[in-house]
Amino acid sequence: MGMLSLPGFLSCGKKKDFNLTNEKDDQSSDSDENLERGNWSNKGDYLLSMVGYAVGLGNVWRFPYLTYQNGGGAFLIPYTLMLALAGLPLFFMECSLGQFASLGPVSIWRILPLFQGVGITMVIISTFVTIYYNVIIAYALYYLFASFQKVLPWSDCFSWADEFCSKTRIVSDCNTTLHGEIIHANYSFITSNNLTCINGTINYKPVQFPSEQYWNKVALQRSSGLDETGRIVWYLALCLLLSWMIVGAALFKGIKSSGKVVYFTALFPYVILFILLVRGATLEGALDGIEYYIGRQSNITKLMEAEVWKDAATQIFYSLSVAWGGLVALSSYNKFHNNCYSDAILVCVTNCVTSIFAGFAIFSILGHMAFVSERPVSEVVDSGFDLAFVAYPEALSKLPVSPLWSFLFFFMLLLLGLDSQFATIETLTTTIQDIYPRVMKKLRIPVTLGLCTLLFFLGLICVTQAGIYWVNLIDHFCAGWGILIAAVLEIIGVIYIYGGNRFIEDIEMMIGKKSRLFWLWWRTCWFFITPVLLMAILVWSLVTFSRPSYGSVLYPTWGTAVGWCMIIFCVIWIPIVAIAKIAKAEGSLVQRIVSCCRPAANWGPYLECHRGERYSHIVDPKKKKEHEIPTVSAIVY
Repeated sequence: MGMLSLPGFLSCGKKKDFNLTNEKDDQSSDSDENLERGNWSNKGDYLLSMVGYAVGLGNVWRFPYLTYQNGGGAFLIPYTLMLALAGLPLFFMECSLGQFASLGPVSIWRILPLFQGVGITMVIISTFVTIYYNVIIAYALYYLFASFQKVLPWSDCFSWADEFCSKTRIVSDCNTTLHGEIIHANYSFITSNNLTCINGTINYKPVQFPSEQYWNKVALQRSSGLDETGRIVWYLALCLLLSWMIVGAALFKGIKSSGKVVYFTALFPYVILFILLVRGATLEGALDGIEYYIGRQSNITKLMEAEVWKDAATQIFYSLSVAWGGLVALSSYNKFHNNCYSDAILVCVTNCVTSIFAGFAIFSILGHMAFVSERPVSEVVDSGFDLAFVAYPEALSKLPVSPLWSFLFFFMLLLLGLDSQFATIETLTTTIQDIYPRVMKKLRIPVTLGLCTLLFFLGLICVTQAGIYWVNLIDHFCAGWGILIAAVLEIIGVIYIYGGNRFIEDIEMMIGKKSRLFWLWWRTCWFFITPVLLMAILVWSLVTFSRPSYGSVLYPTWGTAVGWCMIIFCVIWIPIVAIAKIAKAEGSLVQRIVSCCRPAANWGPYLECHRGERYSHIVDPKKKKEHEIPTVSAIVY
């Protein structure tokens, strides 16, 4: 026999309340300010979860390559500017939104009901991304297990290799001098006659390094294209299952369990990066790699190219994970008066410093690989999958005790992927909790495990022999324009329709009154600079669109059509929900639109004690019964 709960009498989690039932959410504890939704156990849990979410695989496999490609150290100038002008303003805005209302990315649009479809778009895109992101984690797991061998399986051309596999470049032909005349001859003729090639005339045979053939032939068993699905690669499917089991285990109690796991998954990658940097710096050729990364003399003239600024803005935008819904979801579990301003700056700076630091660790070892294979660094540098699963493993295989370094590298990739995945799944469960709070109170563990199981089955197509093509396709479409569209509408909705000055007053309710000078920068960015930059990136991306490809393999027309269907499915909810909201409103068309552009009646701080005079009018219709006096029998029983 339990006691009835009267949340209507609840102050801020500080006073004991009547318990109507013995039900208790695994995500909340008696020390929480918000007993209904739960709070982070401490600030460290939140900050590390945010760092883990923002710092992901892109910091390791994309930023260093962009720096090298765009003028070396000079690239840090547009990168830092884009952080200040586009990344940080959006990051701070989303953290403030989530913390103020204690709601997830869909329910947060009580602030502007007309734009609730933007929140749905964020959640759907996060769902697509989480499907293929865990496949990448499965790749890292496979390579991690493959590292437990005395000789790394990609260190040489073994039985799986074909005639094009070679550890060194093979000379095909060149020019040479014979009897005083310059002739062109194949290399076998030159060696048999003890001749030498003239510098600059050597042509090499098209060969593939062992790590490249291992990635394609063994790890992926890659088919010829999207048309050839092939079979499910069983060991990748098992690795995918294991990765989902890890995610499910870490999230079975929501933020209470994931908040503790991130102390390891968010911090240990820095230990590994430091170890790899120290090891790389002691190798021959490391300086050459670092000079290619930062540049002996940075190419300042690169800053005159628009492409460089676009790359900087895009990298900042995606690496901070803004407009995915995760920042709102994670911040919604903060206590109301948490200083989200300092948190936003700390996490953003940590993310960017990590990217720069990772570049040194990556390029020092790539420089050694170039030295050993007698090639220029530019020929061993790559980004994305080719860096993580071809170039870097090839470099590690040339080190003494190579299995150890390989294990550390792929363990780091695993951890970087996992904590980003934790936050993305938490975004989905937070959305479910906001819509069905009673279900999540009773069935949090089954719902979380069920969600992970469903996403595992949806991801099986990505571990077929054509799986890498599906991973690349989803990344090309869903993780691009959809997020940009959501971000543009988010900042327009909050700043221009809801009102930037009103939003600043909301923030000051949490962090205290600030001077006009303090808000000058944020107003400038929110009202002018950030929206213009986001629009420019979106337009640029649409104008420069090209058919997706993986390496030299072009996608079939139907594959591109599937990609467009995915992105349309993600963003179509924005107009659908807007039309539905207008249809349900009352009055003329103009009156309906105006009413949908006003905050909902229940918009404001989640707990009554935080609402003050500005939001004293709020009465949540779902909680009307909570204000009723309970019967004697209810209290007794």
